Amino acid sequence: MNGTSKMMDFLEEPLPGVGTYEDFNTIDWVREKSRDRDRHREITSRSKESTWALIHSVSDAFSGWLLMLFIGLLAGSLAGLIDISAHWMTDLKEGVCLAGFWFNHEHCCWKSNTTFTDRDKCPEWMSWSQLIIGHGEGAFAYILNYFMYVIWALLFSLLAVLLVKGFAPYACGSGIPEIKTILSGFIIRGYLGKWTLIIKTITLVLAVSSGLSLGKEGPLVHVACCCGNILCHLFTKYRKNEAKRREVLSAAAAAGVSVAFGAPIGGVLFSLEEVSYYFPLKTLWRSFFAALVAAFTLRSINPFGNSRLVLFYVEFHMPWHLLELVPFILLGIFGGLWGAFFIRSNIAWCRRRKTTKLGKYPVLEVFVVTAITAILAFPNEYTRMSTSELISELFNDCGILDSSKLCEYVNDFNSTKGDDLPDRAAGPGVYTAMWQLALALIMKVFITIFTFGMKVPSGLFIPSMAVGAIAGRLLGVAMEQLAFYHHDWIIFSGWCSQGADCITPGLYAMVGAAACLGGVTRMTVSLVVIMFELTGGLEYIVPLMAAAMTSKWVADAIGREGIYDAHIRLNGYPFLEAKEEFSHKTLAMDVMRPRRNDPPLTVITQDSMTVEDIETIINETTYSGYPVVVSRESQRLVGFVLRRDLIISIENARKKQDGIVSTSIIYFTDHSPPLPPSSPSMLKLRSILDLSPFTVTDQTPMEIVVDIFRKLGLRQCLVTHNGKLLGIITKKDVLKHIAQLANQDPDSILFN
Repeated sequence: MNGTSKMMDFLEEPLPGVGTYEDFNTIDWVREKSRDRDRHREITSRSKESTWALIHSVSDAFSGWLLMLFIGLLAGSLAGLIDISAHWMTDLKEGVCLAGFWFNHEHCCWKSNTTFTDRDKCPEWMSWSQLIIGHGEGAFAYILNYFMYVIWALLFSLLAVLLVKGFAPYACGSGIPEIKTILSGFIIRGYLGKWTLIIKTITLVLAVSSGLSLGKEGPLVHVACCCGNILCHLFTKYRKNEAKRREVLSAAAAAGVSVAFGAPIGGVLFSLEEVSYYFPLKTLWRSFFAALVAAFTLRSINPFGNSRLVLFYVEFHMPWHLLELVPFILLGIFGGLWGAFFIRSNIAWCRRRKTTKLGKYPVLEVFVVTAITAILAFPNEYTRMSTSELISELFNDCGILDSSKLCEYVNDFNSTKGDDLPDRAAGPGVYTAMWQLALALIMKVFITIFTFGMKVPSGLFIPSMAVGAIAGRLLGVAMEQLAFYHHDWIIFSGWCSQGADCITPGLYAMVGAAACLGGVTRMTVSLVVIMFELTGGLEYIVPLMAAAMTSKWVADAIGREGIYDAHIRLNGYPFLEAKEEFSHKTLAMDVMRPRRNDPPLTVITQDSMTVEDIETIINETTYSGYPVVVSRESQRLVGFVLRRDLIISIENARKKQDGIVSTSIIYFTDHSPPLPPSSPSMLKLRSILDLSPFTVTDQTPMEIVVDIFRKLGLRQCLVTHNGKLLGIITKKDVLKHIAQLANQDPDSILFN
């Protein structure tokens, strides 16, 4: 028996690999959290013994904040780099700076002595036609510029798709659906790895610069989460515990939105409302800190050159009138309708891409979409400029010095009081701009459907906001002209006298942008906070809230899912939506396996199976774990053991322990079973047995089971009847059951 005692000591030490997970598996939140509590208890009890242990305890407590500092610094630096590069490469499609090719158009003209009205036509900046044929006027110069614009766009997008395809297939798309799934406890190896980070950063710049209808905001969340995941490896506490790592990733997502929009508080709320699955109070504080550091880093880099964090700072502060809530709510309805239409069309197109030959030619698809986008975009100045610039121009309120077409009103300088310009009649420039914006709206609405989901990094925030901002600006100008020509109508008479500045079209653009973004993503609180942090328009919280709420109601009435949840379902990720109610009257016995005609449940007995028996079970089945019972006859439950832990422990014992052969008995009890003296050494595996698996009875209503799975983050739950083991319910069974009840294909849940 001395072999047995030697072996018992040997297995008390944890083996490397035990307690880790396979790719495309779900983590066990309960087990991870209890392991972290044990680790914490051990450190606390040791800290009383020596000074060194006390220092270790303090550094352990501080490591979380240090990690947040690193994530904020890295995410902020990468975001600044992406902003600066994308700005420069976008301008490269139209021309080049002679003072230094690394300057974008705006920086190139800073040193120039041109007048304010000609500030875009400085001699240092040359369009491609001026550079190649020496002049920029005439039909040939236009065609040459057009040709160069399309060539650069195709070059950028092809480079992006080839890099993604060749080095990091996970770097495509926005990344938010996958991050939601990973935060709910799923494992996708490599999704947040260093290759994905490098390629996503480079290709994001290329994709945005190519002029495709996409934004960089969603992908920046993915980039920040990659930073978080890579930096987790510096600290044992986070490297070895999947649940703790997910807390870090929640905070990293907040830092990502913080640098994408320059909205730190909006980022924290976005992580809480939209992305995170488990968000304790500690994570809230850490997210706040990470978002703060990231925003501070970005502000130090100053990528926009205006000493502001935000993309679209607005400077109008005119009060809005109560009656204007009617057009704001109309914009909310438009946003909801557009959101629902976009989700339906985009999912239909992505499903078509998945199921037909189209999916086999990602490079060709990107090439065609870029070519169509560039050819349609160039003639219209509002689609030719980058989408961020377009939104910025639409949010802008017309001042005296504005040279934009949107501000070509008929001026009556006698009635100007101070800075505020009165409502004025629209000049020919405004009418031209309205036509061009209407065409831009139609193009953006349709081209975004085909762009989102291609094999390049593509965010959805900016295109959605552009659609809403165009619609809002069109409505705002219409309202302004109505108030100008019919100020004696009842609706205007009380508050809008002639020569007053009553209506701000930029505000309508802002409300429209919020409505469309809300319709697509179904965000509410975080959306409003992001919008007023983004624009600095604090007075307009109520119009933004009204539009965001209306758009959510309208979109929810047509289809329950936001775009990210729809993509999670399309890809078949095992994501249990916490927001949806389970309202069916089914019981645990209806969902558990084995079903009535299935072969019996595969179990392991606690002290009567040999190494060979267990290896046979492992080879013949693909389950990720097995219940351990007292005996086949009694079927009384002892615990649950994971397949991966079994494989690692048996392999290790065969290598390192004498006398372990195929006929050795494996036992999970405290004491070895009595055996004849001639039998080979036994193998004790009690240390890998989970003695407290979750069990429910066969009569438990499924709504309670679904709730347990959601709130505790379980992988599996065992079903008993009078203390006897009957079957097992896994997370996948729950998802298939929900899909079946919703009349969807239960086999669309692809992953194990």
